[in-house]
Amino acid sequence: MQPYFFPYLGHFQLIMATDRWVVFDLVRYNRKSWMNRNRILHPTDGWQYVSVPVSGPQDQLVSAVTMVDPDAALRRIQGQLEHYRGKAPYFHVVRDLVDAAFARTKGGKLRDLNIQTLSVVCEFLNIRFDWCIGSELDLDLSGVQHAGQWALEIADALNCVRYINPPGGRDIFRVDEWTAKGIELRFINPPVFQYPTGPYEYIENLSILDVLMWNKRESVREFIAGNIHVTE
Repeated sequence: MQPYFFPYLGHFQLIMATDRWVVFDLVRYNRKSWMNRNRILHPTDGWQYVSVPVSGPQDQLVSAVTMVDPDAALRRIQGQLEHYRGKAPYFHVVRDLVDAAFARTKGGKLRDLNIQTLSVVCEFLNIRFDWCIGSELDLDLSGVQHAGQWALEIADALNCVRYINPPGGRDIFRVDEWTAKGIELRFINPPVFQYPTGPYEYIENLSILDVLMWNKRESVREFIAGNIHVTE
């Protein structure tokens, strides 16, 4: 999967369902993706983006994307989270997780920050996260001819027996190609996790930051583990 910034709960269900996680940084960066932004509640109405500004050309690889000013981005995000204070019971926990992700990021690459956003949450929830970086595996992926073959060729090169993807990517895969290589292609269907949000209206599929603001870590982990539905 591409490295996303504090993604939604379903991303962590996918991590829990897998044995090995490949950080997919081998393709062109999409500025309209979830790689440098996500959503939290807005203090007055609906939701707002939290984001990390990046620099460089539009067509650069994910592996090359750098942050403009990580310290400034952290200060702005912490300011956006401030409205949860006094309302969400785990505000201080979440604030510390955000601090930790930025503090543990060495260098200025967005990819590395996003790996840490996944790592700190997985550690907090006691979810095994065995990750590697695609661009550092030195794999021969010259056989890739269409978007659905990236995962296939990487899985084949790593001798995987099963690949799991969110349902939204189903259309890019050609099942016969997976069958020919003897690799199971499966999809995970994350359920909606609804929870009370104090004075705010609940909005589904916000960043994991919002989930952790309102729920005990044990409850979140229990929900993730109890609702992993992998299908063909």
